[in-house]
Amino acid sequence: MRSSRLEAFSDGVLAVIITIMVLELDVPETANLSDLIHTTGTGLLTYLLSFVYVGIYWNNHHHMFQITGRITGGVLWANLHLLFWLSLLPLSTAWMDSTGFARVPTIVYGIDLCGAALAYYLLQWAIIRGQGSESALREAIGRDVKGKISPALYLTAILVALLAVPAWPPAIWFAVACYVAVAIMWLIPDRRIEHYLTRSTARE
Repeated sequence: MRSSRLEAFSDGVLAVIITIMVLELDVPETANLSDLIHTTGTGLLTYLLSFVYVGIYWNNHHHMFQITGRITGGVLWANLHLLFWLSLLPLSTAWMDSTGFARVPTIVYGIDLCGAALAYYLLQWAIIRGQGSESALREAIGRDVKGKISPALYLTAILVALLAVPAWPPAIWFAVACYVAVAIMWLIPDRRIEHYLTRSTARE
């Protein structure tokens, strides 16, 4: 199967995920800015955070499949696994926001993000396995430092919320800060695959 079909399906799912998240926001009853703030509360901020995450996955997914010629059955299932975790973002985002960043919903949000990160790693592994010993993707991603730091920060946030928050509730904001930090880290353009394509073109 051509990668274009997989990419088109994935793009459609991600678009639906963003649409569902924005529909979760409450509409103010008046035309006042203060009513917008009062009605949505932190909803706009949690939506923005999850929107950025979906955008990051879409961006990196697009770049990854630029150098993925062969789509195996394993790649298809790994891609569906990634979409499963991302499709839970509207639920985990809305729950965390509606409870005012309560401990359990914030942990579930972190588990969702961690699951998506692991699923993306497994998708990379499936593609590399399908490409064989001279995998273009393996060469392009290199040591994948950011890909290793992200799950570590998610797990740190989950553990803080799980262990520290019962004794000191404000620690929940450290967990949220970890989620924000990962998003900021990935907002910096990741040009590893672009550089690989440039080097490949130069060699040819």
